[in-house]
Amino acid sequence: MSDFNENSSAFPPPQLPAQQPSQHELQSSSSDSAPRPRRRFGLVLIAAVFGLFGGIIGTYIAQDTNLVDLQSNDSSSQITSAPVVVSSGENELTESAIAKVAARLANSVVTISTTVEEDFGGGRGVGTGVVLTSDGQILTNAHVVEDASEVVVRFAGETEPRVAKILASDLGNDLALLKIDATGLVAATFAKPGSVQIGDAVIAIGYALALDGGPTVTSGIVSALKRTIETDSGALNSLIQTDAAISSGNSGGPLVNLKGEVVGINTAVARGDSTSAANNIGFSISVDEVLIVVEQLRKQASGVVRDDGFLGVGLAAREDGGQGAIITDVQADSPADKAGILIDDVVLAVDGEPIDGQAGLVAAIRDAEPGQTVKIEILRDGKRLTFEATLIARSE
Repeated sequence: MSDFNENSSAFPPPQLPAQQPSQHELQSSSSDSAPRPRRRFGLVLIAAVFGLFGGIIGTYIAQDTNLVDLQSNDSSSQITSAPVVVSSGENELTESAIAKVAARLANSVVTISTTVEEDFGGGRGVGTGVVLTSDGQILTNAHVVEDASEVVVRFAGETEPRVAKILASDLGNDLALLKIDATGLVAATFAKPGSVQIGDAVIAIGYALALDGGPTVTSGIVSALKRTIETDSGALNSLIQTDAAISSGNSGGPLVNLKGEVVGINTAVARGDSTSAANNIGFSISVDEVLIVVEQLRKQASGVVRDDGFLGVGLAAREDGGQGAIITDVQADSPADKAGILIDDVVLAVDGEPIDGQAGLVAAIRDAEPGQTVKIEILRDGKRLTFEATLIARSE
């Protein structure tokens, strides 16, 4: 509605018929004397003024009446102060499985803060750790504490950080072992190796984006097993893929099942680029791998130097859509040469574990120890062959 119409409602214009003389008056006005039309005009003007004044008074009374109606109990638009309905707390649903798991792990997950000194200034990093033992051993990702000059950890509910020492680190497997001066900690429980299945419900716990307060809890399923990815530090194999949200700061935190058992250590997420998209694709180092590396880290912490296994081959990726890695070179007198492996052979598996690309074979050989004999399944001229190679230590 326009401003003109709104004004016309508050101040209605005089009705034209009320201001005009009747037909009889129009016909007789020409024969009457001059004073008579002036009296009629004066009377009409007075009537118009009173009509306008009355319209204003009537409008004000009507508005005032409406104000009174809005405050009356009979008004349909009455504003009340009825209380907000709040649950009595009776017959509430039982606590969810996720809530129980989060509560169980609350004292076994810590936030890790690091100080890194570089040539062009220092920086700080944040990650997550899992309490491994009651006497202060904590497990996290190696990339969380890489190049750190200072490491501190803080438990949920505490205000002060605790100084941590890096006992050992394995960048190739992206795991590191820390130690704080403490006793009586609540150690996390790790799942039985081989117990994780595709489709299992899982929960990721960690200090995502270093947000204030307690850890972030997200849930999802195990989307795939035995994934292999390449990172800045090398290749990671035997990974669990999950759609549980994992963000920066989650690194080193646990992926747990609905029993509250750690099934993996969260380590990376897939990111889209100009040619591909990625959504809810995160990776965790499987408990099968974690338990092996933890023992290696403890030996390293006690002074035992660990050497990577060495096979002695060059590799290339398959570009025909097939599985495996292509042998492009075999060093003379290397374990591969002595085992009978040839150029153009396609490596399909090592010790029964499928090899998906170059990174998978590199990681499988690296994780084996010098002196260990591994079974290598080869595709040669359409035939599957198995060879045994005894690895040696990689020379620097």
